[in-house]
Amino acid sequence: MSEHQQSNEQQSEAGPGWDRRDFVRMGGLGTAALALGATGALAGAGPAGAADEDRPLRFKADGTFKIVQFNDTQDDERIDRRTIELMEKVLDAEQPDLVVHNGDNITGGCANATEMKQAMNNIVQPMESRQIPWVITYGNHDEDSTPETGMDEEDMLAFYRSYGYNLNQPSPKGVTGSGNMNLLIRGARGQRPAFGLFLLDSGRYAPDTIAGQDFSGYPDWDWLRMNQVHWYTETSELVEKRAGHKVPALMFIHIPLWEYRFMWFASVDSRTDADHARAVAKHGIVGERNEDECPGPFNSGMFSAILDRGDVRGVFCGHDHVNTYVGNYYGVMLGYAGNTGFGTYGLSGAERNRLRGARVFNLTDQGEDVDIETHMVFAADFGMDLTANDQSVDPLPLPGGRRK
Repeated sequence: MSEHQQSNEQQSEAGPGWDRRDFVRMGGLGTAALALGATGALAGAGPAGAADEDRPLRFKADGTFKIVQFNDTQDDERIDRRTIELMEKVLDAEQPDLVVHNGDNITGGCANATEMKQAMNNIVQPMESRQIPWVITYGNHDEDSTPETGMDEEDMLAFYRSYGYNLNQPSPKGVTGSGNMNLLIRGARGQRPAFGLFLLDSGRYAPDTIAGQDFSGYPDWDWLRMNQVHWYTETSELVEKRAGHKVPALMFIHIPLWEYRFMWFASVDSRTDADHARAVAKHGIVGERNEDECPGPFNSGMFSAILDRGDVRGVFCGHDHVNTYVGNYYGVMLGYAGNTGFGTYGLSGAERNRLRGARVFNLTDQGEDVDIETHMVFAADFGMDLTANDQSVDPLPLPGGRRK
């Protein structure tokens, strides 16, 4: 096939309105930018990592695409060496097409900006050295070193985006948090999207008070704000309009939704073993729950919006390190990725590191839909040292040749 013939075929498959620049760039610039994509108005937008037309996210010729989710690597510049080892072993075994670092990527303990950059560099080098595209979301611990270093989440986002294989975008204006974005994955042929990812910043902690009332007795984590729910809804609608059909997607947030707890017990108020047994049968739950879910004090309404739109097939979080379960809650998978970082809390005693791992997603494009298979892989699967001790090492060297 000649280049001219191939170009014409790709244009016809893409359908009206889809341009090759629409994919990575449209996600982080907000819904107004989505509407401008067909005019070429995004062409001057600063790229995230290498330009997507040079290295697009695309299903393979056999219709498959693989994602690995790492959660809660959560260490300072002196990372536990096994965290990096686990990431490397997972990447080498799974050969993913994309990695999602889903929050609490680093934590406190960094005394200055250089140490903070070293902490971030530690957990991106496994992908960079293997030339694997990757994205990050934020959790409640990513800014723990900000008071000492002066680097906030926007500064961190700029640092992450300076790496060659990062696909994050600038934060959309008017949307709470940093790094909220929609990332589209093309089918094996043409320009039309086959799948999408919604990445949201679930925040840090609740404010001290609202309307003069504190949060004593309530969870004091943060929650998705209504403008983030609106951003998801509007972006979803625009993607559907441009594609001509609903584009199936996954959503990644760090802090779980309240619906996770409802699903585990198939109940709001009753939380007994019998309730959970009923939930397993009803929702197909697999995996472990070793601590209570820790959502914020308010239900954001995101799950209701997801049901209304009908495109997000699963929501995946971290935050609660020793939970690994996933289930089907009224047609939407709700799942944990467990905990990748050996430097954080785990199970008690000698079992501390038993659940260190990552979640794998195997996507298969079936033409009109995408099948999603997901499972956990654990450090134990690779014969790693699970001793309950600290094995921190000097930071990896900061690369000198990163794009500025």
